[in-house]
Formats: sequence, structure tokens, C-alpha cells
Amino acid sequence: MDRGDVDLRRIAYLAILLFGLISLSGDLIYEGARSIIPVYLYTLGASAFIVGFTGGLGEFLGYGLRLLSGYLADTTRAYWKFTILGYLLLISIPLLALAGSWQIAIILILIERLAKAIRSPARDTLLSSITQKIGLGKAFGLHELMDQIGAIGGPLIVTMVLYITSNSFTHAFMSLLIPYMILVLTLSLAYLKLKSYTIQIQDKVGSYKSSSYSIPQPLKWYILSVTINTMGLIHISLILYKVAPKMIPWAIPILYLIAQGVDAVIAPLAGLLFDKYGRRVLYVPFALSVIPSILTFIGGVLNIIMAIVVFGMIYGMQESIYRAAIAQMSPINIRGLAYGLFYTAYGFGFFISGLVYGFLLDINYLSLAIAYAIVSQVIAISALRLSLT
Repeated sequence: MDRGDVDLRRIAYLAILLFGLISLSGDLIYEGARSIIPVYLYTLGASAFIVGFTGGLGEFLGYGLRLLSGYLADTTRAYWKFTILGYLLLISIPLLALAGSWQIAIILILIERLAKAIRSPARDTLLSSITQKIGLGKAFGLHELMDQIGAIGGPLIVTMVLYITSNSFTHAFMSLLIPYMILVLTLSLAYLKLKSYTIQIQDKVGSYKSSSYSIPQPLKWYILSVTINTMGLIHISLILYKVAPKMIPWAIPILYLIAQGVDAVIAPLAGLLFDKYGRRVLYVPFALSVIPSILTFIGGVLNIIMAIVVFGMIYGMQESIYRAAIAQMSPINIRGLAYGLFYTAYGFGFFISGLVYGFLLDINYLSLAIAYAIVSQVIAISALRLSLT
């Protein structure tokens, strides 16, 4: 291995570390908040449909607008500007402490989802470009592992604050100002350490501008399969909403923490399997996606816990190998656009999922929910198979 390869591998691991720390801090903030948002909205008087609509619309905005931000990141090459702005807007989460109604809370929740849309394609393009030397599955798996440390820590923080303050949501959201300040410092360090190298990446992307923006056919089938897959998967916000009347508020984040813990274990493992076996590994999360929806509608605390565990497994694979597949299937000159398309499909799927399952929970229609969950995943797996040919 020559000196140049050693330097590239060193930079790759540095990028994973710094981007991982950034994501860790960000997850302390927004995953901590997301662990209590369903029960918070419940206490403010929101119905299951409102929670499902908010969760679905938030996912659609958070993922759907990545199409635009990914395209703009590619054309302007302002990857760092998009990344920095997207993380700074996380200030909306501590501001939830000042919300006095579910309407105001929803606005702040949607701002946080918008922030994620702004930063994610640019960040993923930078990360995938820098880390190709060590394997994309490994890179995204390790990044997701660090990300999930924050996703576990966030719910722990708000659980402790809720317990200590006798379920004060105001104090819980205000406590997230501390990781926000850490995030700003870490983001500044990453910019200083990696900017000189990522200028080379930006110039490389720019050299492809005269080439075609055509999307490969297998990628189109893959994006369609992801859309249908998420349409049929109940979102964790509705799983938590379902159990909210049966548990004290400070205990709800513990369930969310379980999902994040499972995610943290599964993500790097899935990444290694992806590098070894390729995109065929994607059949596993698609098939598992039937289970959480059915268990949630059956109800009962034990079934909800099982639904949370399986959802965590699926989410760990979504955040690692779903993203790695995009990097593998798209050339560098359209990778920001490809991530934008992928996240748009992903968000649209969860938007439909939120509407459908929120409505079905309000009317408690078990048989229709089971049929919808099974049929959607069968169709999704069929589309996935076409993407592998």
C-alpha cells in the first residue's frame, strides 16, 4: 500500500469520526425530542391521526426536500454550507420548551425535519466521497453506530429529566441546549479539519458537470421499492402513541431507547453483510417490515415492545445499507441528486404510512391494517427484485 493510499484511509477514518461525532450530537438533540414528542402531543390533546399526519408530513419534508437540496448541493458544490445550516437549525428542538399548544409544537417539529432535509444529501455526499477506500458499507455502518450512540443518549437524557422534574416537558426540551452547543463546536472542528480535502472532492464533482444526469434503471426500481416499503411500515411515533395511555410519560423514552439500541447493534453488522453479499441483504428488512405494523394494532405492552425491537432492526438497516446501496448504484456526478431522490421516496412513503396507520388506529381496524402491511411489502419486495437484475 503506497503513501497516498495510507493518507486516504487515514482521512477516511477521520471523516467517519468527525461526522460521527456531529451526528452523535445531533441525535442527542432530535432523537431525545422524538422519544417524547408523541406523548407530548398526546398531552396537548392531539389525536392519533394528528400525530400520524405530523410524523408523516415531517418525514416527507425531511426526506422529500432532499431532492431539491441534493440537486442544489451538486450544482453549487456548497456541501459544507448546506451541512452547517442544516445542523444549526436544530435550535428549533430546545425551543419546543416554549410551545404551549400542539399547533405551535408541530411548526417547530417540522422546522427540525426541514433542517435534516437541508443537511443530509450534502453530508452523505461528502462522507461517501471521502470513505470509498475503506468500503461504503463499513463507512455508513460505523457512522450509523456513532449516530446511534447519540440516539440512545438523547432518550436517556430526557428520561432522567422527566423523572427528576416530575414529567416536566419544558425542562426536558431545555436540557437539549447542552448537546446543541457541543454540536456547534464539533461542526466547527470538522469544517476546519476536512475543508481542504473536501475542496478536492468538490472540484472532482464539478469536472463531471458536462456528463448526463440520467438515472440508471436499477436505481429507479430500487427507489420505487423503498417508497412502497416505507408506505407499509408503521412509524415509531404511532407505536409510541399507541402505548402512551398505558404508561407514565418518563417511561416512554425508554421504549424509544430500546429501538435505538437495537439500531446501533444492527447497523454496522448490516454494513459488513452488505459489503460481503451485496444488495441481496436488503430482502431482510423488507420482509421484517410487516411485523411492527401488525404487532402495534394487536396491542398490549409486550407486543408493543416486540414491535419496537423489530422496528429498531429495520431502522438500523435503513440508515446503513439502504443509504450504502444508493452510493453503490449512482455515479459521483449525480450522487447528491440520487440521495435526494432516494430520500424523497423514503419520506413520501412514511407520509402515506402516517396517514393510513393514523386513521386506522383511530378507528381500530385491525384486519385492514394487517392486509395493508402484508400486501405493501409483497409489492415492495417484487420491485426490489427488479432492481437487482
